[in-house]
Amino acid sequence: MSIIREGYYFAGVALLVAVLFYFAIHPYAAILPAILACYCIYFFRNPKRNIPADESLIVSPADGTVQDIVHLDGDDFIKSPCNKVIIFLSVLDVHVNRSPIAGEIKVQKYICGRFRPAYKDSVGFENERHLIGIENEKIRVTVTQIAGILARRIVSWVTLDDKLDKGELYGLIRFGSCTEIVVPDDVEILVKKGQKVRGGETIIGKMKK
Repeated sequence: MSIIREGYYFAGVALLVAVLFYFAIHPYAAILPAILACYCIYFFRNPKRNIPADESLIVSPADGTVQDIVHLDGDDFIKSPCNKVIIFLSVLDVHVNRSPIAGEIKVQKYICGRFRPAYKDSVGFENERHLIGIENEKIRVTVTQIAGILARRIVSWVTLDDKLDKGELYGLIRFGSCTEIVVPDDVEILVKKGQKVRGGETIIGKMKK
């Protein structure tokens, strides 16, 4: 288990406040910032995952709960019938995002918007979000990070033409959010609504031969 670099700042500030409160006010005053520091370490955790090697398998881009599975006529990147899997992340879930396939980033968009609760049906259209389209010789996949009422910051460590391995970290959404993955219609969806998934490890779908 490790934590990502953004976590050191938040945890460090909270620990510093705890120390200042301990000596300047009262030892009891340090309890709340100390708890906050522990939560920051927990929130920014980056657990090791076992990434399936089979190239036909598409893995979850995030930890969380499958909120819905929606059929679409197409999107801006996958210009054919496709399915969207919506994953809700609570404040207790791991919040790093992982690439669902190995491939190259061909599309990248950041769309400004609102900060409605991430479990609302319309957040994929109204809320602030970051979209990448990943492509390899076999498939195109769209992944969108969506901000929520607490998630006011979407972090991306990638840009156009970057190459990603399956399960590789590419971004983060801070403090409660939603992630969507869109796959072509010929991909067999292997998760169900209400199912808990783990980023980089749970198999979202399988390419049909």
